[in-house]
Amino acid sequence: MIKRNSYLNQLISKRKNGFVKIITGLRRCGKSYLLFKIFKEYLNSEGVDDCHIIQIALDKMAFEELRNPENLYKYILSKINNTEDFYIFIDEIQLSYKIKKDIDASKVAEDDQMMLYTTFYDVLNDLMSRENLDIYVTGSNSRTLSKDVATNFRGRGTEINLFPLSFSEYYEYCGLEKSDAWEEYLTFGGMPLAVLEETEKGKADYLKKLFSHIYLKDIAERYNLDGEAALNGLIDVIFSATGSLSNPHKLTNTLNSLNNLKLSDHTVKKYLEYLEDSFIIRKALRYDIKGKKYLDFPVKYYATDIGIRNAKLNFRQQERTHIMENIIYNELVSRGYSVDVGVVEVSKSENRVQKRTKLEIDFIVNHGFSKTYVQSAFSIENEEKKLQEIKPLLNSGDFFKKIVVENGNRKRSVDENGIIYIGVIPFLLDKNSIEL
Repeated sequence: MIKRNSYLNQLISKRKNGFVKIITGLRRCGKSYLLFKIFKEYLNSEGVDDCHIIQIALDKMAFEELRNPENLYKYILSKINNTEDFYIFIDEIQLSYKIKKDIDASKVAEDDQMMLYTTFYDVLNDLMSRENLDIYVTGSNSRTLSKDVATNFRGRGTEINLFPLSFSEYYEYCGLEKSDAWEEYLTFGGMPLAVLEETEKGKADYLKKLFSHIYLKDIAERYNLDGEAALNGLIDVIFSATGSLSNPHKLTNTLNSLNNLKLSDHTVKKYLEYLEDSFIIRKALRYDIKGKKYLDFPVKYYATDIGIRNAKLNFRQQERTHIMENIIYNELVSRGYSVDVGVVEVSKSENRVQKRTKLEIDFIVNHGFSKTYVQSAFSIENEEKKLQEIKPLLNSGDFFKKIVVENGNRKRSVDENGIIYIGVIPFLLDKNSIEL
């Protein structure tokens, strides 16, 4: 069993809290396994009998009729009583569709049109009112779940966002030496079923098929796209420039030029939303540290799993600097931090003329009322390169903690400026590396 202890502990801490527990994340990253296998085994160990755990997998043909929310409601009621405690597990809840009610639509205000339908939100809100039920659902679409938690669950929904295996989870399972595990992870990432493949060819084939047969088709079907070529091309452009600053207009121009397309900025912006909603990519906003404000554009996009990214590009364009930056970003976000890209404006003299220029801090890690600045530096081979990496940190104008993460297994050290240096391997393996 691949352990997902941090996520199991989150579920345990939220057990019987009166809320719907919503496990979201990229398809095939382990949501079903976490709920139906790991958490179920925990409940069994606590004395909960299988007959008190109602498991419904809406992506399976056996439960296809329960995608109708009215059927789902009746099915659950048939399995429970009012005197004993029951756990409700519903997998891939986004496959549930809405049912038109027998109501005169002309009498319903335009802002209340959703009242014309029965949805899974109605079902779960009703079931939540029963004190003997503890409800858990999984979903692979943030638009259906994450963005609607507060509104549709009336303040009684709590989200657990599941990521592919972190490096520490992968290392605990794989049995390799740290440096060997890091090399494998840089290439194949942390999708659980890819990790379980025994050969490099098996891992590569699985990841390629996962993208083409599942992710692309999912998005095309969900949003009724006319073909996959434009979306496929956009993903290639984003993955090729992982960690680079971009915006919809720039992406549109690049995509149209490379693929002889005629897409609009609006269309590309919608495609970017689809990719974010499906958890394939994540967006990091830029924050002006001295100006204390967010900048609308450009932004950075990161792949949720680096193995998926590499496979999509057929394992070409293996820029280890950008790949490591992507992995660090995923690690920080998966730990629950809010992460931005930092911008520091400084003055420099050119031909006796003072000019303003913007320097970048890879990550502003927000935790509580404090911040930590993290710079991803794959290699600091000489003093010039070191000064280049730490210049934005030295010009931040504040005294927040500053960390430079290098490739390898370097032990933690501190320089005369108070800047911390640490290798990426110990940084990723220590869940408290930001707090120390």
